[in-house]
Amino acid sequence: MPAITLVGAQWGDEGKGKATDLVGNRVDYVVRYQGGNNAGHTVVIGDEKYALHLLPSGILSPDVTPVIANGVVIDPGVLFEELRGLQERGIDTERLVISANAHLIMPYHRALDKVSERFLGKGRIGTTGRGIGPTYADKISRAGVRVQDTFDPKILRKKIELALNDKNQILTKVYNRRGLDAEQIIEEYLGYAEMLRPYVADTSLLLNQALDDGKTVFLEGSQGTLLDIDHGTYPFVTSSSPTSGGACAGAGIGPTRITRVIGILKAYTTRVGSGPFPTELFDEQGEWLRRQGGEYGVTTGRNRRCGWFDAPIARYATRINGITDFFLTKMDVLSGLDRIPVCVGYEIDGERCDEIPMTQTDFHHAVPVYEYLDGWNEDISHVRTFDELPKNAQAYVRTLEEMSGAQISAIGVGPGRDQTLELRPLV
Repeated sequence: MPAITLVGAQWGDEGKGKATDLVGNRVDYVVRYQGGNNAGHTVVIGDEKYALHLLPSGILSPDVTPVIANGVVIDPGVLFEELRGLQERGIDTERLVISANAHLIMPYHRALDKVSERFLGKGRIGTTGRGIGPTYADKISRAGVRVQDTFDPKILRKKIELALNDKNQILTKVYNRRGLDAEQIIEEYLGYAEMLRPYVADTSLLLNQALDDGKTVFLEGSQGTLLDIDHGTYPFVTSSSPTSGGACAGAGIGPTRITRVIGILKAYTTRVGSGPFPTELFDEQGEWLRRQGGEYGVTTGRNRRCGWFDAPIARYATRINGITDFFLTKMDVLSGLDRIPVCVGYEIDGERCDEIPMTQTDFHHAVPVYEYLDGWNEDISHVRTFDELPKNAQAYVRTLEEMSGAQISAIGVGPGRDQTLELRPLV
């Protein structure tokens, strides 16, 4: 049976939680394979709204096994706070499985993230300050602390003491901040050991056995393609690989297991943090999109930067991820516009470019080239089939599909679980 990957096809915040929730009752496992609590998924079920930061969206579906895989970095304090919040709302969280190989965010990671970003001034990247980048840096430097390390007090102590020999020097001598106490951190993280133990497993083995047994595994990324550490708008990116290639390493399954890649696109474009954004709007139209779309970060509450749909970015995401299907979200936000601009290419130093420029410098200087599509005034939030959409809305979808290079198989016309038009089954 297949593994299906879900990726953001822009800069994140495209509505991946809605897509995961849509297929939640048709799959057996929902796997978060990268990132940390620097991302957020919003899921609306009836009158209930759930904001998930670290947990897979599948935790809201009672017949699904939610998995936090090895590619994720975990802040245990955040994890258990989020679990308690769901438990208080009557959600069963005992099905959660966590990889023993997932790395832990430590207090010194958070401290360094915040102070280093502050000292960058105008050159800041726009991180959430939650320690994700420093945790991945320690992972690559082979100095990280993993979930399994909390079960061995000697290893945990050794790793924390070695880390603080270095981190405290940086905090005190470079940034003039107070150093952190090793004993306090060791005690805190040893306390998490028994809380973590019931959830921990060899998730790579679990998922491969599930696929062998005919189960369907849904791999859920956070952030988006343009925030990928290799393929995004570097250095204004996240510290992991939210693309479909990252799903294999982050979940411990082989690429031949993946049979479908679903890309999530907004009907317009947003991003949070610094970095290039060719179609960004700085006028009343940008504020209108932000207000109509509720474009405020799930995790940080920050205003999202808003702009028109960018077709070169969608084509790039199709190419990088091997996208087979798109889920187009927030179509309802565009209702009421007479004309809707769509970026079909860029002008860079007087020359036309139809794809994302190769260099960061050119992308920073890219000026969008627009085509204008007729808008619609009808409220489409109640629509449940493609044929019920206004003709101009149908034409908008078909044009974006042609420009993006993959079929649009689902359309979101509102935040609710039932506000989705499924043109083709996603699972």
